Amino acid sequence: MSLQYSHDTADKLAVVETLYRFAAGIDLRDSDLLASAFAEDAVSDFRPAAAKAGFEYPVLEGRDTIVAALSGSLAGIDTTHSVSNPRVSIDGDKARLDALVEAQHVPQSDHSRHYLMKNRYDINLVRQGEVWVIQRVTVDNVWRSGDPAVLSGV
Repeated sequence: MSLQYSHDTADKLAVVETLYRFAAGIDLRDSDLLASAFAEDAVSDFRPAAAKAGFEYPVLEGRDTIVAALSGSLAGIDTTHSVSNPRVSIDGDKARLDALVEAQHVPQSDHSRHYLMKNRYDINLVRQGEVWVIQRVTVDNVWRSGDPAVLSGV
């Protein structure tokens, strides 16, 4: 029993670590770290959160596309992402993770302005070798405050 428990616990921590790599990759502007969180054929759907913030954002397909889009759209914005309440379920080499992510955005040129989002992440992951990677992520918004124009670099 304890051996199974420790194996399950290690997998659950590794799944959450994937979301930490994603968040840190964005915040540290580390495209390699960000890319390490995604499967090559990953899908990122930010449409639900974007709609609540008043703008359209396309579904992104493919790790390279996702990394380039996130890095480009956030180039002039300082961010901090905080992950909380992760819940993980594992079925063999597949996992599901839902978590809350608080994302603070401030323009690099004016830290007096901000846009703060509390988002719900719904993530499907797959095990690739020794690591877990995101296969699909859907981001919905729970609440937000501040100036949404910050997200567009205005």
